[in-house]
Amino acid sequence: MKTVLILNGPNLNLLGTREPAVYGAQTLADVEALCSAVCNAHNLKLDFRQSNHEGVMIDAIHEAGRAQAAGTLAGVILNAGAYTHTSVALHDAIKGTGLTLIELHISNVHAREVFRHHSYVSPVAKAVMAGFGIKGYAYAIAALADMTNPV
Repeated sequence: MKTVLILNGPNLNLLGTREPAVYGAQTLADVEALCSAVCNAHNLKLDFRQSNHEGVMIDAIHEAGRAQAAGTLAGVILNAGAYTHTSVALHDAIKGTGLTLIELHISNVHAREVFRHHSYVSPVAKAVMAGFGIKGYAYAIAALADMTNPV
């Protein structure tokens, strides 16, 4: 059984209380429960993490790259939060590992402030999902499952 790493960046630990009009009322624990159920339905294991620290996220991406090379990882779903728009280091880590990675955003970042329109992650992501709320995590897991077991 392969694993899906879901990696959440800065401030996502505040889900449910931070700007609920933008991000919804669900907490990060609610997101993890949803992801667990969807992974189970697709016969995948879940590794669910959140960090407010860029270096910790980069280390997780390096670890995921080794796991994917070993055949134990289906891929990564990354909600990098604000690091999406600022981190060349995340871009380089993803590119350097060759990960199968889906960039995910709860809100539609393109309908928000202009500074959120640019992503350093998108050019090295397999796909980008935005604006589906927390259901986007379920859609991204299904997409990774499909990529892992194509028809």
